[in-house]
Amino acid sequence: MTLRKTSLAALIGLTLLATGGTCAAAGTSGNARPWMNPKLSPGQRADLVLKAMTQDEKFRLIRVDFGDTENGHVMAPGALGSAGYGPAIARLGLPAIQESDAGLGVAKPLKLGATALPSGLATAASFDPAVAYAGGAMIGSEAHRRGFNVMLAGGVDLVRDPRNGRNFEYAGEDPLLAGLTVGNAIAGIQSQHLVSTIKHYAFNDQETGRTTVSADIGEAAARESDLLAFEIAIATGHPGAVMCSYNRVNTVYACENDWLLNDVLKHDWHYPGFVMSDWGAVHSGAKAALAGLDQESAGETFDKEVYFDKPLRAAVASGKVPQSRIDDMARRILRSMFAAGVMDHPATQAPIDFAADRKVAQRAEEDGAVLLRNQDALLPLSAAQSVAVIGGHADKGVLTGGGSSAVQSPQGNAVPGLPPAAWPGPRIYQPSAPLAAIRQRAHGAVRYASGDDIAAAAKLAAQSKVAVVFVEQWAAESFDAPHLALPGNQDALVDAVARANPHTVVVLENNGPVAMPWLDKVGAVLEAWYPGAAGGEAITRLLYGEVDPAGRLPVTWPRNESQLPRPAIPGAGLASIGLPPQGQPAQDVDYNIEGADVGYRWYQRKHLEPLFPFGYGLSYTHFDYSGFAPRVKDGKLTASFTVTNRGKRTGVDVPQLYVTLPGANEVRRLAGWCRVSLRPGQSAHLTVTADPSLLVDFDVHGQRWQRPAGSYQLQLGHSATSFQGDGQVALPAASWAANASPAGAVQPCMADGVR
Repeated sequence: MTLRKTSLAALIGLTLLATGGTCAAAGTSGNARPWMNPKLSPGQRADLVLKAMTQDEKFRLIRVDFGDTENGHVMAPGALGSAGYGPAIARLGLPAIQESDAGLGVAKPLKLGATALPSGLATAASFDPAVAYAGGAMIGSEAHRRGFNVMLAGGVDLVRDPRNGRNFEYAGEDPLLAGLTVGNAIAGIQSQHLVSTIKHYAFNDQETGRTTVSADIGEAAARESDLLAFEIAIATGHPGAVMCSYNRVNTVYACENDWLLNDVLKHDWHYPGFVMSDWGAVHSGAKAALAGLDQESAGETFDKEVYFDKPLRAAVASGKVPQSRIDDMARRILRSMFAAGVMDHPATQAPIDFAADRKVAQRAEEDGAVLLRNQDALLPLSAAQSVAVIGGHADKGVLTGGGSSAVQSPQGNAVPGLPPAAWPGPRIYQPSAPLAAIRQRAHGAVRYASGDDIAAAAKLAAQSKVAVVFVEQWAAESFDAPHLALPGNQDALVDAVARANPHTVVVLENNGPVAMPWLDKVGAVLEAWYPGAAGGEAITRLLYGEVDPAGRLPVTWPRNESQLPRPAIPGAGLASIGLPPQGQPAQDVDYNIEGADVGYRWYQRKHLEPLFPFGYGLSYTHFDYSGFAPRVKDGKLTASFTVTNRGKRTGVDVPQLYVTLPGANEVRRLAGWCRVSLRPGQSAHLTVTADPSLLVDFDVHGQRWQRPAGSYQLQLGHSATSFQGDGQVALPAASWAANASPAGAVQPCMADGVR
């Protein structure tokens, strides 16, 4: 939430706070406010309010002010100290708009603290929409109980580069997985009577030069990748607001991009909500309004001027912008408020059960951590083993990503004072120490070394049965990493510990894929992401086998930067944390290189073998697939199969269905999956329905979605590169207009029986 904040948002939920907004003007009766009748539709209620509004009230609604004192800004009276604030319109009974960052928890006011979810990548790695929904409902409840009615959440930009500083806020590289994950998180937030945004629309896939860079991509590739993720998430979660991004798209700023906002979002997707700007992303009044922007965010602080006040009023007076457009802007905002229940369930300050909320965060981490390596069944650990715990401030807590989405615990920052002191800091650790959780379980000696002295850490490791090394990579909005290497001397630390003790486990707390030159020397690697409020406890339960590692990678893990579509990001880095920028930021980034073939599809197209493929993840047991039977039923492409737990422990599996369309240049696409928990020897017969939106390509000339006739290859995968089931199904040609996309699968996975 700042000039440097790409993650604010834009829904405009409103809350009836005691600070204003709920009282009616003298002499106004309830009958004079027919829009307060909950039996009417959100659209009808919005129309009734709009008819009663003055022009000044409409113009007050289509902009919000900065709601914090950050960097010396003067906070508006009535604001709660967060991202955005719009004063109540008491005459109409409209509450103040109180907007909070962000998608991983209530980020402001920082001093109050809140429950931090694990990173978005962890939630996506669960391959479980229910986990996403539960996390959204939890943070939405905390926001509502703090008095907020709009949450700047819902990050769904695809991971096109593992070095992007905001990957931890997003949900991976695949449009179906990301769309369903984020859509369910949004639905969870809005179940608590807040407006949630979805962001950052669109192609805000890198942070370097984010306020000026042009993301260049063809229309077909755009609609089949990032825009498809947005489309799926919007159809799933029905967010009240879409936040347009800082960057340009094909040279035009996203917040004044008529094709993005009017043609695609509002026309083709029939989106009824409003478009809110990111903080500092508005560059015009009339142009932006005509292009589809409905609300300017904190323009008095972050834009060159408040474009949606005097400049836009002048454009209306001159006839450049019709009055009907102003009415449409206000109506969309009002409709979203009513649809989310902001008016009928006003946000009020209330106690928060942080202990219960930590359990939600803990489950998300346990379901989303990914076991990358486990040689000779080193994990799970035995309580009898002596353990050396090394590095990563594991004696204090677990790391959190930075920027506007950084959430501090109510107990404060476990490791204060680390750089950077200014934006996008502070660097925050959740006070959930893995060391303490390990000591609760281990009967053998447990000793700790910070890792600052590599020789001392190696000596401690040699004296212990097992060494658990915590390594970390801090990332944040406003900068990208210039390379994949872990910062500092962490690679040397891991290498030295592994040489001293072959029973070395590495736990990663990071933004996403990193280089691991020591991989073949260690016994096990657990990808913990940024593990959230109860991260120390969750990681330890995974290490000791109290829960089965259930996560599967939502991003492909490259061997090195040469495998990426763009091996370098000019200008990437942040000097204040020891990553000096490499050169000057580019004015454009060419996403036509990979087009719609993001992530695992790029690797297949280029015949590259990644370090770890999309969908990959180990378990403490072993699963077999049999009886793979693809077919077409009632016009839907389905595949049935049996999953059997062949191991000796209860575990979770995520069988994945990939489809390759007819044609010489097509690559496989994730079209559906199941998530199933089975006891030893237990089997489940499952049926996956391929999502129809993954069975089509976009025809730019005809402005239609086309499903080609021919033979479709279906593969049942343990990951995007490992299959245990293959078949062919013929489908006839079909097409849909751009504004009538093929309907998605209602029940993508069904269990026919468990035995």
